[in-house]
Amino acid sequence: MSLVASRISCRMSDRMSRVRGRLNDLEADAIFLTSMPKIRWACGFTGSSGLLIVGPDSASFVTDGRYTDQARSEVDGADVHIARDGLSACVKEAGLLESFSRVAFQADHVSVARRDALVDEHGEVEWIPKTGLLTQLAGSKTEDEVSRIRRAQSITENVFREIVDLIEPGMTEREIGAEIVYRHLKKGAESMAFDPIVASGPNGARPHARPTDRSLHAGDMIVIDMGCFRDGYASDMTRTVALGEPEDTARRGYEAVLEAQHAALDAARAGMTGRELDAVARASLEAAGLAEHFTHGLGHGLGLQVHEWPRVSHTADDELPEGACVTIEPGAYLPEKQYGVRIEDIIVLREDGCENLTRSPKELMVL
Repeated sequence: MSLVASRISCRMSDRMSRVRGRLNDLEADAIFLTSMPKIRWACGFTGSSGLLIVGPDSASFVTDGRYTDQARSEVDGADVHIARDGLSACVKEAGLLESFSRVAFQADHVSVARRDALVDEHGEVEWIPKTGLLTQLAGSKTEDEVSRIRRAQSITENVFREIVDLIEPGMTEREIGAEIVYRHLKKGAESMAFDPIVASGPNGARPHARPTDRSLHAGDMIVIDMGCFRDGYASDMTRTVALGEPEDTARRGYEAVLEAQHAALDAARAGMTGRELDAVARASLEAAGLAEHFTHGLGHGLGLQVHEWPRVSHTADDELPEGACVTIEPGAYLPEKQYGVRIEDIIVLREDGCENLTRSPKELMVL
């Protein structure tokens, strides 16, 4: 076994042990995982179909024939079963639940219909619905995971540098969005983490606007939000640029959002709650008279998914754990003024502060 393979195997073994460590808290004999990001985190499988059953002394992974070789080469810490007539049928035929009486499942991932089918197929099992089964386990990132996020973020930052050189009056939002996707893939991204947001002028006042056929005009503020997956981990970055000199109100709005982000970055540390960190940015925007125009939470965790726990918002009371990677993305959206602003970085939370993984400059770029 190579040194790299050995390290991966040790990491997966540690994660499987941590999953088993939840059995007592859940008062369950086994954990039944169906969410592919959580399955990947636990055993290393990168495909798109499968389920994982983890008991106190054994684990079983089930997938279909498309992934026979892939599963056998990737899955660590679990026996691999290849289904011929559906995953559930394989579980039944192989007797993978016969030694368990109480099984916890992902209630936030399994539909009511699927839950009912599990009860019908495995009536001898008591199914225990649980939300956030591995959420907190996966929330704190290892240094290897942070490195993967950093690599994905580097791709996104390189794309941004190229995109701002392309932008000119007359281009459409849709054309810029297409360039963003193409350039990410060309630079080694596995896929986009989400459809890019390119929102100019009045469209910028819609936080999750989609690229349209609107042509860019001199004086527009342009919100660009993009991210990709590399080595399974996500990037996410937002920058707002001006096409020509913006109106004074838009420039002041930009400076206020940037100041709010600086305040949050200075305050961020492990151990505070998402609500507390959100309040720092919100107070800064309140002082600038823009708090009512900050209409979303300050940020979110990311890793194998672009949006995951922990949340950073005015409703998030969970403590932010050391090692969590979260976004810090204050914004202000003013449709009556025909503009919006958002600035987003990724940070890693530490006991004594945070490390910013985003290097892209944030002073207002006037193109």
